[in-house]
Amino acid sequence: MTIDTDLPLTPLNVAVVTLGCARNEVDSEELAGRLEAGGFVLVDDAEDADTVVVNTCGFVEAAKKDSVDTLLEAADLKASAGHGGRAQAVVAVGCLAERYGKDLAESLPEADAVLGFDDYPDIAARLRAIVAGETHHPHTPSDRRRLLPISPVDRDASAISVPGHQDQPEVGDVAEIGAGAPATGPRAVRRRLDAGPMAPLKLASGCDRRCSFCAIPSFRGSFVSRRPSDVLQEGQWLATQGVKELFLVSENSTSYGKDLGDLRLLETLLPELSGIDGIERVRVSYLQPAETRPGLIEAIASTPGVVPYFDLSFQHASASVLRRMRRFGDPDSFLGLLEQIRSLAPLAGVRSNVIVGFPGETEDDLQTLCDFLVAARMDVTGVFGYSDEDGTEAAGFADDVKLDEDEIRARTEHVTTLVEELNAQRAEERVGEQVVVLVESVDDDVVEGRAAHQGPEVDGTTMLTGAARAAVGDLVTATVTGTDGVDLIARMDGVPA
Repeated sequence: MTIDTDLPLTPLNVAVVTLGCARNEVDSEELAGRLEAGGFVLVDDAEDADTVVVNTCGFVEAAKKDSVDTLLEAADLKASAGHGGRAQAVVAVGCLAERYGKDLAESLPEADAVLGFDDYPDIAARLRAIVAGETHHPHTPSDRRRLLPISPVDRDASAISVPGHQDQPEVGDVAEIGAGAPATGPRAVRRRLDAGPMAPLKLASGCDRRCSFCAIPSFRGSFVSRRPSDVLQEGQWLATQGVKELFLVSENSTSYGKDLGDLRLLETLLPELSGIDGIERVRVSYLQPAETRPGLIEAIASTPGVVPYFDLSFQHASASVLRRMRRFGDPDSFLGLLEQIRSLAPLAGVRSNVIVGFPGETEDDLQTLCDFLVAARMDVTGVFGYSDEDGTEAAGFADDVKLDEDEIRARTEHVTTLVEELNAQRAEERVGEQVVVLVESVDDDVVEGRAAHQGPEVDGTTMLTGAARAAVGDLVTATVTGTDGVDLIARMDGVPA
């Protein structure tokens, strides 16, 4: 697409709709910052927008469907423009757009354009051209791992577009800064779309693992760490925006620093992040069990301001299933890892995800998984039924080792029922425990937040009683008095911390 640089910079409203994970939230806020710097006015409601940008998820079938449905809903708003609506263009970005490119554009003509990651640096110009009626020719999908050398230490990602890895402008460079940035101090090409006291912060992007069920590396690319100075500077900027909790996100946080020549870089970065003025706590997400080293466990468990929270990607417990997944581990090694964690932080929060019904999974394998889940006593476990993903090794496994959909569904329901019971039991074990809760919402007399062991969105919440004086962003100490599934009920012990 040729961009007409003479297009008038008339004010245009844009709504950015985000689907999927916290990594996508960071990408959306980078896009929002670039759009605002390019003269767009950000609005919360798609009905008030001249153009709607949908940041899609391309992880599993359910997420893809949600993304397509959201694009169709936005297209309906555009179709109603003559009846009071104002949308002039609907644009798909994000993982689904990057993964399928022109194929998505051909199958979804309701979207005016499908933009890939390479379009992000010029997103404002792209959108203006699309609104003006120019045709965008979407990319042909390719394996983004080929964009960088195989050896991590030889990688230089500065010449390619890696969402969420924008350079940090100098203090005096206001051209790239959204209106949300402070007049002085650290600056980032990012504009917050959520005013809550928690914000995701990218450590890295991409993944070098070759899990046979996962397509993410092919469209997110090889693993690339952000420079510690950039992570720290963005954390400082987020603190000026009222953020109290930094949620460190990536596809694989345990690999952070390996391409920068120091695999222990996260251990040294954590105390710097937790020491930022205004930041009350730091949380690390997505740890690979096989890469979780003792030094990192100790850093997460004992660094002041870093919550003892371990998001461990077990995926299964049967050694034979894990080998077919091209992963490592077994019940003994996983339980040993949990023992290490709890020896340092007995009240640590632990969560994981598991895949049920993977090709070749036997009844014995399923029982091994269930026995492990019982022994592990995790706070939360997400359960996913296996489905073929385009371009993955597992999708090409012989049909005779694949379970039929009904069997996968039955096994998934069985494990889900078990997990719900186990998670509720683990929550009940916390009755009487003193917790520190970050208040995230106050609605009349209902005050809700998250304790240290509860990650954003997926790990439940804590409802506070006796907290009439609490405000959003406060950290309050409370004693757990009851549970509702994985959610806790706690009585506030004193004034906000």
